[in-house]
Amino acid sequence: MKKLLNIGFSILLSGMVFISCEDDDYQTVQSVEKIKIDSVKIMQDTMDVYSIQSIKTYSTYSSQCEGFYGYDYIHDSDVERSVTAYKYTTDGPCTQGTYVGANQINFSPRQAGTYTFKFWNGGSSWITKTIVVE
Repeated sequence: MKKLLNIGFSILLSGMVFISCEDDDYQTVQSVEKIKIDSVKIMQDTMDVYSIQSIKTYSTYSSQCEGFYGYDYIHDSDVERSVTAYKYTTDGPCTQGTYVGANQINFSPRQAGTYTFKFWNGGSSWITKTIVVE
């Protein structure tokens, strides 16, 4: 039985190595930095407590080697949020051009109030949006 398990693990591991070596398109992330949010789309400016709403943000990338990395989502107070988007840059072959990327935050408030969102738009500029939660 022990010999059978060893053979099974050997086959499994060699299969995993074979599969992982097949990916020739692997690119290394070279950097992560802020990217301005060009626009924000909020479907409903009024919503209920505990419901979920997707807030979409749009940013412009200068090549196919750039993409969305994540958000810095800060609770400034109970009803104020600051959102900064980050992009990654890879070391692969890139096609230059302008690419618009759409991403989203799922907002699910736990208390009623008027929520103010500030989305970083470059420098000291912010896009401000308000959502009333009933």
